[in-house]
Amino acid sequence: MTISEFKRHFKKELSDLYTDSETDFLYSIFAKKLLDLNQIQLRMMSENDLSDEDESKFQEIISELKIGKPYQYILGETEFYGMTFFVNENVLIPRPETEELLEIAISKIQNSDLNSKGLKILDIGTGSGVIPLVLKKYFPNSEISSIDFSEKALEVAKRNAEFHQLDVKFIHADYLDEDLTENYDIIISNPPYIGIEEEVEIKDSVKGFEPNMALFSPTSDALIFYRKIAEDGKKYLNKNGLLFLEINQKLGQETLELYENTFSKAELIKDLSENDRFIFAIK
Repeated sequence: MTISEFKRHFKKELSDLYTDSETDFLYSIFAKKLLDLNQIQLRMMSENDLSDEDESKFQEIISELKIGKPYQYILGETEFYGMTFFVNENVLIPRPETEELLEIAISKIQNSDLNSKGLKILDIGTGSGVIPLVLKKYFPNSEISSIDFSEKALEVAKRNAEFHQLDVKFIHADYLDEDLTENYDIIISNPPYIGIEEEVEIKDSVKGFEPNMALFSPTSDALIFYRKIAEDGKKYLNKNGLLFLEINQKLGQETLELYENTFSKAELIKDLSENDRFIFAIK
């Protein structure tokens, strides 16, 4: 079967699940990965025959896509903030909203009175490590600590740190039961914030493959992480320190209230879709 014939087969097999543009996108990223060909090369070599091995690998990919497995898990990697990160079923696939969180954080830090050459940063719920590693890239002289409850997630984060040759201190701990012992200039977090009652609203392709502990609040209180972060912020965030949080869009005002009375400034920021999505606060 030629490359062009297989592309038609690929699109036909997935036509019930994806739009034409989506199958084009999926085919191109997997063809690039498997065949090591860019779009121009794929067109130029469209009448070349696929090897039996490559055809077999493509068939496996089709089978995994048909059961709803996210393409990032099949690839084993994803692009985020201009960097490549390894991902698997032990970590969430990083979302565009978290890129927005980092855009806000980087801009606010760069325009703050903090000494960007000696920042101490705490990241809570690190997952694949995208937040601390992007921050380390932009603030190479900072000292960053990242906490996560999942040892398997930390294995992925450490692999990403090694790949990018960035030094972050990863800590295996249950943050909700962890007593902090150091002060920080910046606290940043994208913790589990989906309420248990919202589970029915989440797509099967998400809750069926991505780690539920990273998606859903561990108790009926969807703000449990934010309450502890607020308390820790009072005690362990330095004067003029900055706080950045990604939050549940349905609980914007409730989350903001946790920080309004104890920080000199606390604001609710909308994402690009006009949803209440971030908290920014100054100690």
